[in-house]
Amino acid sequence: MFELHQALQKKDFVCDLPFCTVLFEDNALCPWIFLVPRKENVRNMLDLTTQERLDLMCEIETAERVMTKLFKPTQTNVAMIGNLTPQLHVHVICRYETDPYWPGTVWNQPAKPYPATAKTEIINRIRKEFETCQK
Repeated sequence: MFELHQALQKKDFVCDLPFCTVLFEDNALCPWIFLVPRKENVRNMLDLTTQERLDLMCEIETAERVMTKLFKPTQTNVAMIGNLTPQLHVHVICRYETDPYWPGTVWNQPAKPYPATAKTEIINRIRKEFETCQK
């Protein structure tokens, strides 16, 4: 039975794609989502079949297109780092030359949470764009 790692359970749900669950990182400094394959006991890409890897790559492409369309970043960062959260999850992060982390990484940097109403509105925009892409 698929279950999110406890660290990922703290993230906001956006939507389910055919293979992955999409979650939202609450950081107003750079729009950021996660894709989590809904398969039990997956730590690394090696834990996926070839077809599942292809499915994941297609959903990463969709996620990157959604985030680029909505947020017009200078660059998108796509990463799979599971040192602290060992369940396979893919970060899709919008980066800007003006963000406080640029040109460095976002890891271990202070975040700025969205105001509650803004966060809800952004999650709804992302959800709607994924729905549009899947039709």
